[in-house]
Amino acid sequence: MTQDELRELKRARTDYPVHDLIANRWSPRAFSDRVPDRTVLASLFEAARWAPSSYNEQPWRFIVGVKGEGDTHERIVECLADVNRTWAPRAPVLMIAATRMYFSFNDRPNRHAFHDVGLCLGNLILQATSLGLHVHLMAGFDPERARTRFLIPAQFEPVVAGAIGYLGDPDQLPGPLRQKELAPRERRPLSEIVYSGEWGMALF
Repeated sequence: MTQDELRELKRARTDYPVHDLIANRWSPRAFSDRVPDRTVLASLFEAARWAPSSYNEQPWRFIVGVKGEGDTHERIVECLADVNRTWAPRAPVLMIAATRMYFSFNDRPNRHAFHDVGLCLGNLILQATSLGLHVHLMAGFDPERARTRFLIPAQFEPVVAGAIGYLGDPDQLPGPLRQKELAPRERRPLSEIVYSGEWGMALF
């Protein structure tokens, strides 16, 4: 299967029109060895920093490892769950996203901290898609190991790890992961997630 065929397979089959960036966004596990140009990579985090946040707190922080530049990439790999270590080390860029759990202006708990880092990552992912890159976020990592490895302060919580890069060859993946890579994307219908009037009463 060519990369163009794979992209077409993975394109979202939507019931209503959406922007191409949304339809074409997906999370591969097969990444090319090609390292993104530094200015291209900076554009992703520039998009991230302009995300909205409660009280404009901007609680997000990132640790980024580029393969071949120091040992940060390898140290992030050490924080990943075993299943993710089977594919993620090939990605040229790995990251860990953390969020500040307390507002900086009054030191009270920020109950929107995880929500805000999610918005931030959404910006990053769509910017990546616009530049021909892909991002695969990973819940499978050890937050406390990341905290120790990278001296993350106590007021910050490591939230998610991520792989960034250009699309690679699915044949490089072990069998079960290759099958997932070549499967069409699916989502719940709107009738199951959008309600009006009362819970469970579909709007669409």
